[in-house]
Amino acid sequence: MDEPESASEPSLVRPYTLTAGRTDSRVHLPLEAPIETLESSQPPRWPAGDARGEILVLCAHRPSVAEIAARLSVPLGVARVLVGDLVTQGYLRVHTTLDPSASSDERRELIGRTLRGLRAL
Repeated sequence: MDEPESASEPSLVRPYTLTAGRTDSRVHLPLEAPIETLESSQPPRWPAGDARGEILVLCAHRPSVAEIAARLSVPLGVARVLVGDLVTQGYLRVHTTLDPSASSDERRELIGRTLRGLRAL
């Protein structure tokens, strides 16, 4: 007799149903890019517990794409697609990462954000 699948085991299928099988974002999203929630004139109408709503709440604190994936316990590709959709719909903004003229303080902050994201994974 087969044992029932444990409720605590992650589903490998479910995350990809969130993206309708899509694996690419329409928006360039570096792993370390901070993501911010924007004020929207149209409030979202998603059901309670929807991943998109959870992303909007998380992005009030400007997490990186990697941190979003870790906090939602979804593969990075799924997080990129969902975040990209929310960016194109006007709910989120992607902040740029460092350019060659970045100061040492900006570089240290990026390293710190990246380490926090990696630890969260």
